[in-house]
Amino acid sequence: MRLKQLLSPLSWLLYPVAIFFGLRIAEPRHVALVLVAVLLMRRSRQATRLLASLSRIDLAILGGLLLLAGATAATNSELLLRLYPAAVNLGMLLLFGGSLLVPPSMVERFARLGEPDLPAAAIGYTRRVTQLWCAFFVANGAAAAWTALYASRDDWALYNGFIAYLLMGALFAGEWLYRRLFIMRKTG
Repeated sequence: MRLKQLLSPLSWLLYPVAIFFGLRIAEPRHVALVLVAVLLMRRSRQATRLLASLSRIDLAILGGLLLLAGATAATNSELLLRLYPAAVNLGMLLLFGGSLLVPPSMVERFARLGEPDLPAAAIGYTRRVTQLWCAFFVANGAAAAWTALYASRDDWALYNGFIAYLLMGALFAGEWLYRRLFIMRKTG
């Protein structure tokens, strides 16, 4: 695996930890400028093709995240920097929720990557799982916003850099296990 392929997902997973340590040595505006650079570097290689393939909602979410990072850099606000995980959850909610309004659902899209000819029953199931992820993004986004507004920097980093990822992993693993144990048993 190439280093860039490994660093890209790691940059998102380590964001709260990087912010926590970054704020110990730099002002929020400098940390925000690094965030903007990471966002742009992740997308710079094939920017024209990527931008052409993004939907309006994708572009709006990317623009919103860049705007938040830019506002943080302009105002030097630690609060805006700490609100970034809540904004990411809002973006994910918009993507997943939008796919419920304009099918196929997000989880169905993922499922079709591995199995292009999904049975009809699976489509309803993937829709329900997409709804579950939407509920997760609402709850996780609310917790991220609460920690940004009211928690200490340490507690914010603990929740957004560790607990949120454990919860996300538990939901992903729980759905996978449920699907393997119960859904496959019914069809197999």
